[in-house]
Amino acid sequence: MTSMKNTLLYLVPIFVIAASLCNAQSTDITVKGKITDSRTGKGVKANVRYSSIPTESITGRFNDSTFSFLIFGTAKYQITVGAEGYNPKTIIVAPKDIDANNNVVRDVVLTPKGQTIILDHLIFAQGKSVIDPKSYPGLDEVVQMMKENPKIEIQLEGHTDNVGSPKANLELSQDRVDAVKKYIVSKGITKSRIQTKAFGGSQPLGNEMTPEARTKNRRVEMRILKD
Repeated sequence: MTSMKNTLLYLVPIFVIAASLCNAQSTDITVKGKITDSRTGKGVKANVRYSSIPTESITGRFNDSTFSFLIFGTAKYQITVGAEGYNPKTIIVAPKDIDANNNVVRDVVLTPKGQTIILDHLIFAQGKSVIDPKSYPGLDEVVQMMKENPKIEIQLEGHTDNVGSPKANLELSQDRVDAVKKYIVSKGITKSRIQTKAFGGSQPLGNEMTPEARTKNRRVEMRILKD
């Protein structure tokens, strides 16, 4: 009887370990997405590299217009995408971003070289240059892109809507790009790699006076000057 009890005591930890392994496997998360052209929406075959950050202990590569890979644990991953004739792009994904199907879906839109990239994740309070903390993850992707491509130099271009004083709008757009530059530099990017230019409300995307159109006109764009 004693021998049987000892055997049961020995088996219980094995069952616990096995159950833990099963649970770990059931929490595997799939990261996937499509790579498309910003103008046409068509797929772009690109070189894709992913790695866990900050250690890069897990890495992988693809050469396709789609990507899919498993991530584990709580680490974030960066995905760097490049294709001939396009500006490079880096995105950051995290396990907390899973959907109901245990997937993290992040499509990547590539912009042709020579075109500016709208930093559409940027949020400012109306009339101010203080960056909303919700914008930090998107700016961190710009930082990672510049770290992955150390020769790249960029220009940040500030725009406001075209309502109000042109002089005040020009000053506000300069203050906003200066704030973005300050954030990127604080993350380890040399300030000489970042130029700024302010346009105020002189280059609206649309002249409609609706709130939606005015919101689109208030933006910061990134131009890659050197790669």
